[in-house]
Amino acid sequence: MSGTDSTKPWLEGGPVVILVEPQLGENIGSAVRAMGNFGLSRLRLVNPREGWPNPKAVTFASGADRILDNAQVFPDLRAALADLNFVVAATARERGMQKSVLGAGEVAREVVGRMAGGEQVGLVFGRERTGLYTEEVSLADVILTLPVNPAFASLNLGMAVAVVAYEWFKLSSGGALPFQPPDRYKIADKADLLAFFDHLERELDTALFFRSPTKRPVTIRNIRNIFHRVGLTRQDVATLHGIVAALVEGRGLREARTAARLEGRREEGGAGEGEADA
Repeated sequence: MSGTDSTKPWLEGGPVVILVEPQLGENIGSAVRAMGNFGLSRLRLVNPREGWPNPKAVTFASGADRILDNAQVFPDLRAALADLNFVVAATARERGMQKSVLGAGEVAREVVGRMAGGEQVGLVFGRERTGLYTEEVSLADVILTLPVNPAFASLNLGMAVAVVAYEWFKLSSGGALPFQPPDRYKIADKADLLAFFDHLERELDTALFFRSPTKRPVTIRNIRNIFHRVGLTRQDVATLHGIVAALVEGRGLREARTAARLEGRREEGGAGEGEADA
């Protein structure tokens, strides 16, 4: 979805995102794009395989360049975690450790609560091919995993960051959506609605829609209930009046054209007979 708007403030802060030995600049850029989507701005890279900076990361960040510009590079994970108070390690595999295992929603609640108390929090994601090593997971306070297909649990790095970042942002922002539907037209009052029913039912009578006189009252009630369930506005009712009127007008035009064609054939037939007599 295209939603870039340079007139609005760029949201910053949130937990630190730490990518351990990312292999491709494209994946770093995709993760950064997800960070920008959900208000995360602090990126740390641990020994990126293709070095840093990486032009491919810029391309895939799709405009979230400021996050890349402020990214910090560390030689190892220990150095990247040194100033943090609470660390979450993302992994798809069970490690046999006595650590709490949380889903993305639970991690979001933990992070929001700890950051509200002034703590610095880090979210650690591993290599694209192998993920985090067990030794690296052991440096974290809790483990983050996601409810995915057990036969295919490997997420793209950018997708993994997006899922966790989304849960954090949804909670920290109170779930507020960026826009709401425009104000509706005023709901039609009963007089407007009844006038439309009269119009519709009159034309249905003309069109011989009600074939059974005994079933007519039930059919009318069913038709009216359809419109009652919708909650029509005055604009809706005006549009429906126009639709019925157009259908009636169209029927009249079709009947007039049919009558004209029949009249033309009769005249042609009459003219042919006269020629034959002559």
